[in-house]
Amino acid sequence: MQAREIRTWTTEEMQERLDDAYRQLFALRRDEASGRLADTNQLRAVKRHIAQMKTILRERELGAELIEVEGGEAQ
Repeated sequence: MQAREIRTWTTEEMQERLDDAYRQLFALRRDEASGRLADTNQLRAVKRHIAQMKTILRERELGAELIEVEGGEAQ
C-alpha cells in the first residue's frame, strides 16, 4: 500500500485500519512464536504499514496545530 492511497482515507478510517493492523501484527507475532508463521516478511510489511499510517496521522495533527497557531497570530 502506498502513502498516496493512505492519504485519501479519512482520519477515522485510518484509525480503524490502524487498529486492525495492530491486531494483525499481534496474530503474526503469536504465530511466529508458536512456529506456525511460514512467511516472516509479513511481519515486516505490517510494521511498515503501521508506521506509514502513524506518520500520516502525525502530519495531520501537526498541520492542525499549525493552522491553530497561524489563526491565533492573525487576530
